[in-house]
This record gives sequence, C-alpha cells and structure tokens, in this order.
Amino acid sequence: MDTDLQRAVSQWLAEADPRPGEVWAEWEKHGVALLPLGRRFDAIRIEADRVHDAVGSDEPQTVATALREWVDGPVIRDFRSSAGPYYVLIAPGAHWAGPAERLTTGTYLGVPRPGHSTMLSRWVVLPRHPGALCDSRYAHALLATATPLRTVGR
Repeated sequence: MDTDLQRAVSQWLAEADPRPGEVWAEWEKHGVALLPLGRRFDAIRIEADRVHDAVGSDEPQTVATALREWVDGPVIRDFRSSAGPYYVLIAPGAHWAGPAERLTTGTYLGVPRPGHSTMLSRWVVLPRHPGALCDSRYAHALLATATPLRTVGR
C-alpha cells in the first residue's frame, strides 16, 4: 500500500473515534489504539480454529491470501494468545445472523496502525481504501464452510 493511501486509510480509521488526535497518539506510542465500534465499522470475532478449518491452513500467508480473496475486506488478528481470534470488519448496519459474535456500539477494538505490526495484533488484510469493509455475507459463507470441515476433520 502506498504511503498516501496508507495515510488516508489511517485517517479514516482514526476518525472512528471522536478524538482522532488521541488515536494517532496511541498509535505512535503503542502501535495499537482502542477504537469504538458502531460508528465507522463493527467487527465479527471469529475463533482462529474456525478460520483455519475454513482455509485449510494456519500458515499466516496462506490464511491472509485466502481471507483477502474470500471476505474481500479488512481483517485484524489478535495475537495476545496462540489461539487469538480474527476480527472481520463490517459496516455498522450490515445484516449478521452468523454463528460468530458481532461486536458493535459500546465495544472497543484494538486496531493496529496500518503498515505497522505490534506484538498484540496485526492486520491480516488491510483496507483497500478508506471505508472499505467486508461484506457480512462473505463472512457468513466462510463460517458455513468451516463448520462441516471441522466435523469431518475430527
């Protein structure tokens, strides 16, 4: 991602908070900032095992490629544990009736600064442009694939 586009995406993300300057300060200090959900985007929290079952791998580059093609939008991975979940970013008003938990208003998500990695979390798939989000139907299809694969594999 070129630096102008990265800056534009970062600004769009920072404006999810009413105090975008504080988001930038947190990114500078910690590399990650807690952003409120429900304003610019919501997140679907998906267990790592479900994602890995659906894509047939837990290898980071394979997972990133599969998610980029499958959900066609931004995904963050939490690395605070080896089983850290994935967060698929969707529009606040998007329909969601899937088996994974939707996080929205009243919840904060640790969002790493685009183009930077932290020990806590990192982008698996960066937003392609400001406002680019995943289609919740694609996330639902991913989870619908993971369930039968999990059953067969056990």
